[in-house]
Amino acid sequence: MTQAFDCAECGNPRVLMGGCQYCGSIELPNVFVDTIELNIKQGFPTVEEALDHLTEYLRMACQLGLKAIVLIHGYGSSGEGGRIKWAIHDALENNRYADRVEEYFFGEDVPFASATYYDLLRQRPGLKDYLKHFKAGNAGMTVLLLGSGRRSA
Repeated sequence: MTQAFDCAECGNPRVLMGGCQYCGSIELPNVFVDTIELNIKQGFPTVEEALDHLTEYLRMACQLGLKAIVLIHGYGSSGEGGRIKWAIHDALENNRYADRVEEYFFGEDVPFASATYYDLLRQRPGLKDYLKHFKAGNAGMTVLLLGSGRRSA
């Protein structure tokens, strides 16, 4: 993948959230992509922490004009997990993020070469590199199509 963000002050690569690791700037980063991947289960958050992180990421992504997020939430492959996935599905279905998420597609509903797969590619060509993970549908991911934001990438 290409570099997604750099610091608006020093020009070094940086992540979406937090300050620049090089100069400490907290200004909004420069954006070079319209789609990002977000691993919401990284760091083993609780369900509430994961939902709070998602709220923060959605706010920032919309402010920067990002068009889509491929959200990795896991699917409970150990037989124990899946709580974050189900909480995110529930939040989306109950319009918790309706002010920022225009459409969402659960990974298990987007198998490679399906009508939904091609519809997503037509709507957001930037998803092409990410959708290769959906060969047989991917229950551990959800695609979020975002509403209009501050600027385009």
